[in-house]
This record gives sequence, structure tokens and C-alpha cells, in this order.
Amino acid sequence: MNMFGQQVEPERAEPGSNHVYHRPSIYSLRGDAEGFEKASVHNDEKVIETNSVTAESIHEAKQPKLQRKLKGRQMGMIAIGGTIGTGLFIGSGTTLADAGPAGSLIAFLVMGSMVFFVCTSLGEMSTFIPTSDPFNHFATRFLDPSLGFAFGWNYWYSWMLTVGSELVACGMVVQYWLPHITGAVWSLITLLIIFAFNAISVRGYGEAEFWMSALKVLTVIVFFIVGILTVTGVTGGDDIGGRNWHVEGAPFKDNIVGILKACIVAAFSFQGTEIVGITVGECANPRRDVPRVIQSVFWRILLFYISSILIIGLVIPNFDKNLANAGSVSDIAISPFTMVFEKAGASWAADLMNAIVLVTVLSAGNSGLYACTRVMWVLANEGKAPRWFRKVTKKGVPLWCLLFTALCSTVVFCISLAGNKDVYVFLINLSGLSGIIFWLGISLCHWRFRRAYVAQGYSLDDLPYRAAFFPFGPVYSFTLLAIIMIGQGYGTIWPTFDAASFVSTYLAIPLFLIFWLGWKFVKKTKWVKLEDIDLVTGSIIEMERNGEIQVFPPEKPGQWKRYLQWMRRKNE
Repeated sequence: MNMFGQQVEPERAEPGSNHVYHRPSIYSLRGDAEGFEKASVHNDEKVIETNSVTAESIHEAKQPKLQRKLKGRQMGMIAIGGTIGTGLFIGSGTTLADAGPAGSLIAFLVMGSMVFFVCTSLGEMSTFIPTSDPFNHFATRFLDPSLGFAFGWNYWYSWMLTVGSELVACGMVVQYWLPHITGAVWSLITLLIIFAFNAISVRGYGEAEFWMSALKVLTVIVFFIVGILTVTGVTGGDDIGGRNWHVEGAPFKDNIVGILKACIVAAFSFQGTEIVGITVGECANPRRDVPRVIQSVFWRILLFYISSILIIGLVIPNFDKNLANAGSVSDIAISPFTMVFEKAGASWAADLMNAIVLVTVLSAGNSGLYACTRVMWVLANEGKAPRWFRKVTKKGVPLWCLLFTALCSTVVFCISLAGNKDVYVFLINLSGLSGIIFWLGISLCHWRFRRAYVAQGYSLDDLPYRAAFFPFGPVYSFTLLAIIMIGQGYGTIWPTFDAASFVSTYLAIPLFLIFWLGWKFVKKTKWVKLEDIDLVTGSIIEMERNGEIQVFPPEKPGQWKRYLQWMRRKNE
């Protein structure tokens, strides 16, 4: 009898194992009501109770639900916009100053490849089990419920702190034009705007993010075109060519040390790309749209990051002092994007980039508030947050989660307003390393998911989306992320040890351990064995069968796909 309670004939025995497995198609289970409705897992005539994620905990019978209203175009643009932020527009110059033009390019290529594998790992799991909190849910299901608790709350407070910092940043950006009006006014207006976007409905969030992301994409495309014209001397009156790759400190600066420094900056620049995994829980057609979005990750990274870093390295010499000095939104006048536009003769470049950064900050705050509310709602539904956070409006908005997150972010903003800079910087540093921690969790969860899927006898051909290069992808990502996490605080140790900075840099690690071990002690949770992992409850197959997700007819392949299919059949 397999995990769905079906009686099957043994087909093959695993080498060195007493268990005999049969490999059915998971799609043959669409009509098996009994197998799907059981709250325990039957495997080899042994009933194995699920560790924490049961049918009852995932599908609370009469609880209000989120609404699957996000369209494919919105998800696609959200995924694109998630890769473009202040890390690219302002912080990218730091990598050039640290590693030189070739070193910074290598750093972004390496970190970009890591992000690609993280996204494909998340895509495979999220397409198969569409949930609005993959970090908590997948860790609970595939690792240990206590790890799920830790990853979920780690993700929530990381983005809650980020929203607070974006409120501060928004006030600073507007003060560039209106220095005589306190930034607190603009920060409050920003909070009201992003709160309204999220409170209307998921469509309100999606549509707002669509247009803000579209503007960021347009900016990068224009920047690339202007950069090419500047390098070739068409604009700016100076045929730069490859000159800046042959100056002092180029193409590599400080060799491997410089590249490692740049890798750390690049890793934090990519944070936010995983938000597309949260939108899966409200995607109208996850079977079609999620694979499309994930498959475009590589091209988004190549187009928006690698091309931008290449242009910056060609136009600006690595010894330009402004590169290292541009570290916050208040330094927009000396950001690498502004300097490239000015080299092209655009005297209005600083005003343009300030407007773009304002949109970027709004977008980050909007996405952060959305991510926090969905993660907290899932935590509440799994008993890991107060029950009253389960409240959902008729439009499918977790209102109490939204209000609580907005309140906490406002407190963070008020701390900065009160002038307590040490506490504010301390809190913001928490959010930085937290991003690395939940990326590590995604890689580890994917490793366990795939192993359980195969160990329980299912065909990989039945996965709605299959991540490429497994197991290399998650192992490669996990290794790189571990190196980045350890190396992040090198500046607090060398050349002199700064105890306060060291503690604030690495505080996210002991905080994560407190969440993890504390919940494990209280709930006495255990590591989930591969054969015990529930691959049925909440899966896309079950949701389509129960009518929770609309089943769309397969799309006809386009002309090029039909041609490639014809060529493949011809050569067989």
C-alpha cells in the first residue's frame, strides 16, 4: 500500500533496503478521494502520522481564504521588479571600487548563478505545493516544524524591519527636492500609500507593483542604451572604449579578496527575488505562470544586473572616490547610474535617478508589507502565531496581519526619528543576514523535497516544474550562501576587531537559533523522515481536484515550439 492508501503491486526493490516501492504517476490520483482525504500517511501497510502539517492544519474547514487573483503578467513583472532595487541603482558602485571592473562582473555572475538556483529550487516546490509562506511551510513539512517556525518568523521580522527602513529612505529621497520639509511627513504619506495598495486586495498590490516594476525595467533598459552610446563616444564627446579596464586597479583589484568583498555586496543586492514564491499562494494559474516566471530568472539577472555592472565598469574608473561613498539614498547625486547619465551629458541625471529611487523605495515597501502579511497569516493558520491573525477580509486580505506589520514598521521608523541611531542601525543589520538565512533554508528544503519525492516512488516527469541541475543547484547555492554568511562580518574583525559591529552583524544567527530551539523545546518536534513527508496535502493535484485552483486547458505551443518539436521528432 502506498502513501495515498492505494494497494499496489511491488515493482522493484531499492538496493540494500527491505522496502519495496512502486512508482505510480501522481496524476493518476486525481480521482482517489480516499487517498487525498486521509490525515495520516500509509506507507508499506504502516500508518505514519504526519509530524505537524496535517490536512486539518492546512485546510481549516471554514476559515476564510486568500484569493487567487494575481495574473501572469503581474507575477512576471513582480519577479522582474524584485531583482531591481537600491542595491543596483546605488550600491553597485561599491563592488567596482572593491574588485575592479572584471572582479565586480565575476562577483555578480557568481551570485547571480546562486540566485538562479535558489529561485529554481523555490519554483519546483512552490509549483507542486502552492503556498503563501514557502519558508515556514516547506521547512515544517520537509525538515522539522521547529525550523519552519524559525524560518517563518525570521522572514517576517526581516521584511518588517526592511519596510521600516524604506519609510526612512522615502523621507530622505523627497528631501532631496524639498529640504525644508521634514522627512517624517513624506514617510507617513508613503506608509499610507503602500498600506492602501495592500488593503484594497491582492489585485491592488499586484497592479501597483506591476507599474512600479515596469518603470524600473524601463530605466535599466534606457541606462544600458545610454551607456553603450557613451562608451562608443556617440554621446558625451569621449570615446571611452575599454580604457577603464586598463587603469590602475583594473581589471582586477585586490584579486580574490576584492572579488569576495564584491560577492557579499552582490548577494545582498539580489535580496527580494524570492518574493515571487509568496505570490504563488494567490496566483490564478500556478501550473502555467510559476514555471514561466522562474525560467526567466536567468535572463532577468543577465539583462538587468550583469549588463548594468558591465556598463558601469566601462564608463567609470574603479578609483573614482564617489563609488565607495555612495551607500544610501541620500547619495543619489553620486550613484553610479547618475554618473553614467552625467557622462552622457544629462545634467538632469540626479533628478531622474532620485525619482526612480523614490519609486524603487515605494516598490520595496509595498512588496515587504505584502510578504509580511502573507507569511504571518500562514503562521497563524498553522498555530505558530495568534489565532486572530487568521482574519481575512472579503477581498482576501489578512487585515490584522497587515495592521500589525504596519504598526511594527512604524515603530522602527519612529526609533530612527527619535535620533537613536545605534538602535536603528542595530535593528536594520538584523534584516541583512536574515535574507541569507532563508535562502539557505530554501536550498535545504529543496534537497529534502526531491529526495522524499524519489524515495516514495514518484516519477520526476510528473512534477509541474522541474529544477535543472539537481543536486548540483541546491548544494552549490547552500555552499556559497554559507561562505557569504560567515564572511559578511570580515570588516568587523580585520584590520581591527569592533565588538559592537561584530555583534550587530551576526545577531540574526543567535536570534534564529532562539526561535528554532525554543519552539523545538516547547513543542517537542522531531526531524521528519523522508518516508514520512506528506507530498499530498495541499499539493496542486489535490487543489485542482477539489476545485481550489481552476484547471486551465493546456496552451497550444507557439510557432517556434512547434517547429522545435517537429525537428525533435524528425531526428528520433
